[in-house]
Amino acid sequence: MKVTISDVAKMAGVSTATVSHTINNTRYVSEETRERVYAAISQLGYTPDASARSFRTGKKKTIGFIVPDISNKFFATMIESVENHLAAAGYHLIIANTKEDMEREEKNIRLLTAGLVDGLLIASTMDNFDRLNGLLPAGFPVVLVDRVFNEKKFSSVCVSNFQPIYRSVCRLVGKGDRRIGIIGGLPRLSTTKERISAYQQAISDCGLAPEETFIRYGDSMENSARVCLDELMEQKCDAVIVTNGLMAAESIIYLHRKGVQLAGDIDLVSFVDYESDFYELYANQIDSIIQPVDELGTAAGEEILKRVEDPDAPIFEKVLTSAYRPYDLPKSWNHSDR
Repeated sequence: MKVTISDVAKMAGVSTATVSHTINNTRYVSEETRERVYAAISQLGYTPDASARSFRTGKKKTIGFIVPDISNKFFATMIESVENHLAAAGYHLIIANTKEDMEREEKNIRLLTAGLVDGLLIASTMDNFDRLNGLLPAGFPVVLVDRVFNEKKFSSVCVSNFQPIYRSVCRLVGKGDRRIGIIGGLPRLSTTKERISAYQQAISDCGLAPEETFIRYGDSMENSARVCLDELMEQKCDAVIVTNGLMAAESIIYLHRKGVQLAGDIDLVSFVDYESDFYELYANQIDSIIQPVDELGTAAGEEILKRVEDPDAPIFEKVLTSAYRPYDLPKSWNHSDR
């Protein structure tokens, strides 16, 4: 049975008019009452009818951004870029952290679309599109960021890493590596699927026999790469591609502590998701795949503001490309050299 505004009012101990004013910000409501209303909305899973809400006419000048891991510098850097763009347009940004948990994402979407924000940026951790789509009110301005679905109902801004990974495998094979492993993120994510697909295609095209055990999966968060590395080294892999900046940094530190020499005992391809002096220390020992994080954040900010102004505009899909940097290129190399 569909949850109604009356159900929310009853649980919060207020009138339906108060719930409406709270959602639409059309009259002063005390902070205590507002918290009770939003707690009831979250607990009941209430989703207002978008056509009856004021987001089309009464802007709150606020955008929500649902991210899977706020501690990951990739997303932290992207958030800063989005916020800078929105602030220049007079908008505020609300961050919701899901910790790669689908239920947390569901609760945050319900809460933010209940009148708190004018539009949503979502780096989704959902395992299927229907679950995400069912949470969003019809016509609500949404832009998918970094992670996308086959269904093209919402605008999106993402990064393609197919060619950089394909090139990195070919380079490793050209150097003489034959046992090339890869560490991916969560298997359900579009980013992981693309990166593993590029690896598999390159392995096949380079004439190597595919080894399913050379493909390991972490959870895209801290402390998930070590077990994968141990498993690959036990199989005597002579090269490893780590497809996530957080896991890559962890891999470099872990191998260093184990006394494994990069570019000597093992070749490593590392994703670089953010600017850091840490990567410069190893720039002459690892191949790097550098993601355009700032550009991704700016593009996401631009697109969500367009959707807010015109929710019925045609769906827009922007795909950026990462840059591949072999470690023996000159140190002055930059994105324009690719």
